Amino acid sequence: MLPSFSYLTEHTGFRGTIKNAPGDFVVTELEVPELFLGDSRAELLPKSSEAAQSGPCPREPKRRRTEPPECPRDSAPGAPGQGPGRAGGGRAASPEQTGPEGEPELQPGLGEAPGLESLLGEPVSELLHKFACDVKDAWRSGNSADAAAREFSLGPRLDKKIRADLHSAVRQKFPFLVTLTKDNEMIVKGNPDYRELCQLVTEKETSGFFKFLDAKLENSTFSFEPDGNKEHRKTVHHFINRKFGKLLETKSFTMTDVSDQPSTSIMVRFREKSGSRKRCAGGFEDKQDVYTAFTLQKENLETLEAIGLLAAELDVLPSDFSYTGIKDKKAITLQPMVVKKVTPERLKEIGNKMEKKGMKIYNIRPAQQHLRLGQLKGNHFDIVVRDLQHHSHDSGDLEERIAEAVESVETKGFVNYYGPQRFGQGQIVQTDQIGLALLNEKMVKAVKLFFTPEDTDDPVNNAKRYFLQTEDAKGTLVMLPEFKVREKMLLRALNRYGVNHEGCTKGWLNIPHSLRIFYVHAYCSKIWNEAASYRLKTYGSKVVEGDLVFLEENDESNSLNDKVHVVTAAEESANKYSIYQVVLPMVGHSIKYPSNKVGQWYHERLSKDELELCKFRVSPLQLNIPGCYRLILKNVKNVSYFLESSEKEIKIEDNHLNDLQVSLHISFDLDPSCYATVCLREIMKCDF
Repeated sequence: MLPSFSYLTEHTGFRGTIKNAPGDFVVTELEVPELFLGDSRAELLPKSSEAAQSGPCPREPKRRRTEPPECPRDSAPGAPGQGPGRAGGGRAASPEQTGPEGEPELQPGLGEAPGLESLLGEPVSELLHKFACDVKDAWRSGNSADAAAREFSLGPRLDKKIRADLHSAVRQKFPFLVTLTKDNEMIVKGNPDYRELCQLVTEKETSGFFKFLDAKLENSTFSFEPDGNKEHRKTVHHFINRKFGKLLETKSFTMTDVSDQPSTSIMVRFREKSGSRKRCAGGFEDKQDVYTAFTLQKENLETLEAIGLLAAELDVLPSDFSYTGIKDKKAITLQPMVVKKVTPERLKEIGNKMEKKGMKIYNIRPAQQHLRLGQLKGNHFDIVVRDLQHHSHDSGDLEERIAEAVESVETKGFVNYYGPQRFGQGQIVQTDQIGLALLNEKMVKAVKLFFTPEDTDDPVNNAKRYFLQTEDAKGTLVMLPEFKVREKMLLRALNRYGVNHEGCTKGWLNIPHSLRIFYVHAYCSKIWNEAASYRLKTYGSKVVEGDLVFLEENDESNSLNDKVHVVTAAEESANKYSIYQVVLPMVGHSIKYPSNKVGQWYHERLSKDELELCKFRVSPLQLNIPGCYRLILKNVKNVSYFLESSEKEIKIEDNHLNDLQVSLHISFDLDPSCYATVCLREIMKCDF
């Protein structure tokens, strides 16, 4: 892990193994008190359906209406199979289809005020129904001109509220019709946009989309059926953006189906109105978004993978979730999250489904805003170290070795290294190597490092191996599984622009900014680790002239550099500062370096990587790295442990022997951005 790095303490330590099972490594985020709510309410939702309204202006939710199917001879308004086909999706319904799948436009709609018959009377309602069927017949026969020319008058309607009720009632019952007003007269016509969309997707989807569009329910979304054809999805995206781009936004998202196969769908939601306000008693006030806080427990899942599954189930975007850190995959982790545009009741509904995917959702409650990074107090760890043994050179009492190790680190702390997961532990190419190539603007090298395969025979690594041998981006795209989203994003740009400097630059720009900056931060973290080792080997635990110390000041107006002080000779002589106040910079364009041998070391180390003139701004990739500071040493808090003995049966030739196995159960708290594996390394004096 960190074989050449320093230990702070001098105890002997011991050996053992970690992460033998997810339950052996449990991580729980420590929340800042009253993190989510403006008051102290953090209790679970009441079991009663009458949950309290949190906003100052509660509104009655729109209710679903139920209507019997009508116009039984209806069929899809577009000819079956028109428009791009869909792999894994549907097509326009054929005339032979009947029932809900063939006639989806007549399924129950969303919230209607008075019914059509009560608004129009029975005779006019029947005439409107006949008109609707005639429009569908004209579309079915391919007579677009006849359908476009057809109009039906509902007569003059002087009352605005009645007109509004009629507009809504007609469009909810017949979403393939459109209503308009001419001099107070209400006119009904066929909706050409409905017919055009019907030629791209199934009628069931088209009907659902237009009912969603007309209902305009706050925070609602609509999802089309899974569609494996990217070009077809692009056509649907373009149609919606062309027709409704000012009102709606679309996004494709991928989820896993019941057979664990990835499938991609298009989700639609209403655009947020900037500065939108709602009317309340006493005047206007800013519109309040819905936020729901919860605790997510996951097992054997990446944080981003878990969020993707939740987003797909809730019909929201992954960006609607906020959290304060990425947690281990090979562990059971618990962390607070906040999701936007989802009510507590809705989140409770998906609990059972999520359990089947390795997640549990606890402590669901209303919130007022997203989480921010500064709101993480730290992490609590419950770890089991198994197969305990002495170090090879040691013959002391194992229990005594463990006791002295825990006491030593509890008293003195540990070196605050970045842990191995920061760099892609066990991979042939570490993430910091890709970051260095990006900082040097060696775009092609960075791409080839990114696609360097591991020594295994599986579809992903075979595809990477093929790409390095052939530079065939299109062929590699076909070989890669759907869930390798980052790789596919990059390859699509390479296929279009070529595997050259320009093409690779566009390829990196094709993946999210957070992923691009991740690789650069990994390189900066590696340099910090090396600098910490050099500092401790050169000066030990003594604070010397030229060191940087962090001054605890409450003045928020001070810049970060103003809070970092350079130790003077007089301050060194007076022992004014503690080693626990010394910081080292994470390289960047806005930090200052120590004015002693450590500062010189930084310049030499960056020169070695051809970064002596680096401004830590990679303009072609829109990357800006200002830098920051990190304490060299950290303390562990609230440490407790116990030993557990168990017999393990082992077989030697034909003899069965019982071997006594000892495990260490240890718990402790760490500040944010500290690594439990690094703390354990200091305790045990071994690398994992």
